[in-house]
This record gives sequence, C-alpha cells and structure tokens, in this order.
Amino acid sequence: MLELGQGAAAPAGDLIKDVSEMTFMAEVVDASQSVPVIVDFWAPWCGPCKTLGPALEAAVMAAGGAVKMAKVNVDENQGIAGQLRVQSIPTVYAFWKGQPIDGFQGAIPGSEIEAFVKRVVEAAGGEIDDGGLAAAVEAAEEMLAEGDAQSAGETFAAILEQDQANVAAFAGLARANIALAALDQAEAVLNGVPAELSAAPEIEAVRAQLELARQAEHAGPVTELRAAVDANPDDLQARFDLAQALHAAGDAEGAVSELLELFRRDREWNDGAAKTQLFTIFEALKPNDPVVLNGRRRLSSMIFA
Repeated sequence: MLELGQGAAAPAGDLIKDVSEMTFMAEVVDASQSVPVIVDFWAPWCGPCKTLGPALEAAVMAAGGAVKMAKVNVDENQGIAGQLRVQSIPTVYAFWKGQPIDGFQGAIPGSEIEAFVKRVVEAAGGEIDDGGLAAAVEAAEEMLAEGDAQSAGETFAAILEQDQANVAAFAGLARANIALAALDQAEAVLNGVPAELSAAPEIEAVRAQLELARQAEHAGPVTELRAAVDANPDDLQARFDLAQALHAAGDAEGAVSELLELFRRDREWNDGAAKTQLFTIFEALKPNDPVVLNGRRRLSSMIFA
C-alpha cells in the first residue's frame, strides 16, 4: 500500500495552507480569531511526519470547515519553531483566539487524530460536519486528475484511516497505485476491500483498470503489430495484441476498433476473447465515455444483426 507522505502543496485550498514566518501571524494568529487553526510542524526528512501529515489533513478536510490547518516546515522557518519551543517533530499545536489551546508530539493513530480535531472544534464551540469526508475525497480526486498520484494516494489512505468502509477511497487508493505503476500494491488494496463492498461499481472499474495495466506491461510495439495486421488482416492474434498495445499507449478508441473488427471476423476466436476484452475496457472507463457508448452500440449491432 502507498506509503503516507507530506504532500508538496496544500490539497484543500483555504482549509490547508503552507505557512511561513511572514504569513504565520495572518494565517494562524489572526485566522484563529474566527476558526481554530491546527499547526503542523514538520520537515521533509522526518519519517513520522510522512505518516501524520496526510492523516491530519484528511481529518481537517473531513471537519467541513470547522477547523483549518497550517503546515510549517521547520527547516525553512526556524524562528517560529523556536518561539513556540518546538523541540522535536512532528509537533502539532491548535490555536484558538490567537493562543495555543491543545497539542501533541509524534505520530499518533488515526482514531486519536480524529479525536484531537473533534476536541479542538468543540473547544471553539463548533461541530464536525459528518459529510466532510466527501470534500476530502473530492480533493484527492483533483490531485489524481492533476497527475499528483502520490499525494492523492496519501489522502485516500488517510481517509480510510477514518472510514474503513469508504468505497471511493478504496477505489481512489487503488487507482493512485496504478498511476504510480505499483500494480501489486493496487491489487493489495483491492484485496483489502470488505466483502460487502467488493461488488461496488467503483471497485469493479478499478479491477478492470488493473487488469488492463497488467496487460500493458507485456504489450508489444504498436508499429510492429500494426505492420503484422496490415500484412495479414486475418492474423487475429496479431490484431488482439495490437488492441492491447494501443490501449497501453493510451488509445482506447483504437483498441476498441481493433477488437470490434476482430469480433466481426470471428466472434468465437479464442473463446470469445475479443468480446471479453471489450467488456474489460468498457468497465474500466466511465459509463458515459464516448468510447464506451459508441463501442457498445457497434458491438450490439453486430450481435443482433
């Protein structure tokens, strides 16, 4: 499973920010006049920080705006760390009305992090928004869409620390591992999904994505396979291999077209491998993807012609 680590950028906009000595007064002291601010003192070389940071971020996002978080890199902001007598990291302080009201040192379990955040919110007279995990999932999805699979995976993992039945987080963590080419870890995540959640559409989609990713590891060169198919259009194995290579290269539409042509030529070839592969690709994509809609329509027209 992905190792938790301190992300380079704040994943939740105004809720979580990197803070320096120049911005500490505004982002922590002044901001805490209206909402409690949790300050995480960390450093890139700190192993426990890599566990605590993402879990704390997820807990803050899950609070639905009832608390904010400031991340202070002690290597770059030694003055603030010294003023607050930070002697080891990670160290976490909670500020309310400009003053520290709670805190702890070292990495702690997810349940204790959740309890800490709740205690801070309640000390300020607030309440936790139970729907806040949805915001955390959304933030992680944005990271993944922007190509930051490592930070996305860390956030998904932190969400699962708080909610071990979160289907979206399980699926997201597996997809993040696939994006990082950590296919064995992705499989481990899927194997860890509770039985009652294993048939969820999100999980089935990731299983299909994982299967295609494993195929991509052994896909042949597109140019050579295209030449083989052009030289002998009835070489169905070469056409099937070409479809796998095209998908591995990111051309899902081209892969579907080759598989449909294979199905047209011999729908029973290799125990219906073309149809099976088509369904795997369809399952891995979103249901409303044009490649899926057009591919299913064309396949249906062949089946029922």
